[in-house]
Amino acid sequence: MQLGTSQLWSTFPLTAADSRTSRIPDKQLEVTMRRNVLFLGLVILSTVPVSAQMGRQLTLEDYYSVKSVGSPLISPAGDWITFTVSQRIEETNGTTTESWVVRSDGLGRPVRVQHNGQDVSNPRWTDDGHLRFSHQDRIWLIDPARLSGPAARDESVESSGVASPDGQWTALTQDMPQPEHPELNLSAFERRHEERFKGEAFDWYPFRRDGQRFPLPDARERALTEIFITATDGSGESRQLTRLRLRPGNVRWRPNSSELLFTADEAVLDELAYSRSDLFVVTVEGELTRLTNDGYTYSGADFSPDGRWISYTRAFGTNMIIDRKLNHGGPRDLYVRPTDGGEPLNLTENWDLDPGSPMWSPDSQHIYFVAGIGGTRHLFRAAPDGGGVEQITTGHRRINGLDINESFQRMTYTVGEFERPSDIYVADIDGGNEYRLTNIHADFFAEVEVASRPSEQILYTSYDGTPVEGFLLYPFGYDPQGQYPLIVVNHGGPHSASGYGFNFKNMLFAANGYFVFLPNFRSSTGYGDTFKWGTWGAWGTNDGEDVLAGVDHLIARYSIDRNRVGSTGHSYGGILTNWLITRYPDRFKAAVSGAGASNWTSNYALSDVARTKELEFLGPPWDPEAREVMIKQSAYLNSAGVQAATLFVHGEEDYRVPLEGSIQLYTSLKKQRVPTKLIIYEGMPHGIRGHWNNVHRMANELRWWETYLKPAGAVPVSDESNH
Repeated sequence: MQLGTSQLWSTFPLTAADSRTSRIPDKQLEVTMRRNVLFLGLVILSTVPVSAQMGRQLTLEDYYSVKSVGSPLISPAGDWITFTVSQRIEETNGTTTESWVVRSDGLGRPVRVQHNGQDVSNPRWTDDGHLRFSHQDRIWLIDPARLSGPAARDESVESSGVASPDGQWTALTQDMPQPEHPELNLSAFERRHEERFKGEAFDWYPFRRDGQRFPLPDARERALTEIFITATDGSGESRQLTRLRLRPGNVRWRPNSSELLFTADEAVLDELAYSRSDLFVVTVEGELTRLTNDGYTYSGADFSPDGRWISYTRAFGTNMIIDRKLNHGGPRDLYVRPTDGGEPLNLTENWDLDPGSPMWSPDSQHIYFVAGIGGTRHLFRAAPDGGGVEQITTGHRRINGLDINESFQRMTYTVGEFERPSDIYVADIDGGNEYRLTNIHADFFAEVEVASRPSEQILYTSYDGTPVEGFLLYPFGYDPQGQYPLIVVNHGGPHSASGYGFNFKNMLFAANGYFVFLPNFRSSTGYGDTFKWGTWGAWGTNDGEDVLAGVDHLIARYSIDRNRVGSTGHSYGGILTNWLITRYPDRFKAAVSGAGASNWTSNYALSDVARTKELEFLGPPWDPEAREVMIKQSAYLNSAGVQAATLFVHGEEDYRVPLEGSIQLYTSLKKQRVPTKLIIYEGMPHGIRGHWNNVHRMANELRWWETYLKPAGAVPVSDESNH
């Protein structure tokens, strides 16, 4: 076994004086969650990275120097952490990934794990604390405290099923035989021409999905499954427990090994129905009980370790929303119900955020989960007998990739901040004793000054009085006496949120002399259900006003040239950009629209998510009310008088927000003699992948801004003299 260390790593214990980890006062936390208007216009400074030095500005070439750290996993005893570090490679358009191990007490440097001088993959922990990794299609084991020693072949066979707690049974799902279809009775002449046919023919729905071959296989041909159990010692035949003719999944054993909890979705029997999972339990004798059948959808189900409770999250089912013609998508809540019967208890009924996947503490006293709160993401917990939600981690940052050790005493995660890429952190389960265990970009920050001034949190009110949060990145070398262009970066979703985390492209824009504004307009998550569903039936209207109000707020307070404002974004960010430049043609000088729709009537049929229109546009386009909404909210159909010079960027095989949306609006601008350009990436789905594509895209977007938002020759895109 070979290993290596790097001088790029160091350990940083964090104290209460570090603003990234200091606890938010109760009053401020309430403001963040409830958007108290008393804090209107407040500006909160984030910290400049400790390792940042006065150096050169960020350039496009630095894209290949920024690494990505991820996949942190803490050992069962909590004494070791493994993680990966990825590096982009220009020559191959690929990525190399290294596996590392570090002590969780911060007393040692991270160690790179290699086997026979080569990097390994998929590091994870065994139950007894050994590091298991993959190398050349084989699995190996090693003691993390003796990484310089030889690794042993792992000869164990990982079961495809779920072992019962008492070790007697293994539960698994098996495909069931499909009925045979009779062959078509064709003449020899017809058969020859069937064989000569080149093309596609289908009679099913859905027929396309982003990132997959067109057309999709017929979902009706996919086998249905049932749950079986087999004796762990191999004795006896496997026993079939369910006969639902569905596809049960997410199988969990009750701690006393007497029954199984699982979810199943009846929509597999109806190609036009939207997915909705229900809860079931089945005993080892095969006695089945359906726990839910009420139109809601259930996920993340599990037993508490003491077996007293079943926990799960519940949200409104798509078909229920459509059938009831609701004007919102409802809350997502965390529930428990007594295992042996009784009424469910909503643990987040008075907590207006969206809980993530629940995780039980070993003593069954608390359920832990991660949730977004404004532009941050943090760990929370709730007791199964009620009493409210408690926030564990705090600060102006996002907690990502959380993993907790077996005893729920220690946890590891990465931290997202605007001015620095993520590093590995460790803390006690209560959030205390937090350490940053890595400093991956120490050498990079010694050379590059990513931000010459820290980002700011911006709180303002929209035109109708709605409180809104956003974030502002300063132009590199900012001079308060100057006048700078502003780029508005709209997030996707629309039900997501901009927030704390390093984004190379945004920082590149700022490095080239632009203010960068990230507004969390209505429809954003992390601000409560009313805010999240605030664009229902009118995508672009309220959220568009939220963006414009934010731009006005910034122009009144910062050195921003109101005549040099641009809008950009990908997916919903592109959709909103298309809306802004057509709805407010005199407010934006330039735009870059990534993968945006512009005509909802055609998008309904061509997109793989027709449900978003049936939900938030109130129906399909043949419904008169929905058709009126679609026409009113379509940028292409309302594009007369558009003025913003616009670059469109799209994937050729985007089935989520199909290419026709960009083509239609590009045609409108071209016919109106507005400067425009369309870049189509060959073979790319909705998310445009590949480092070469990413760099090409950033170079073209930045060149567009330099051409239409900034006087010529202000700041270079690249540090190459011949660029």
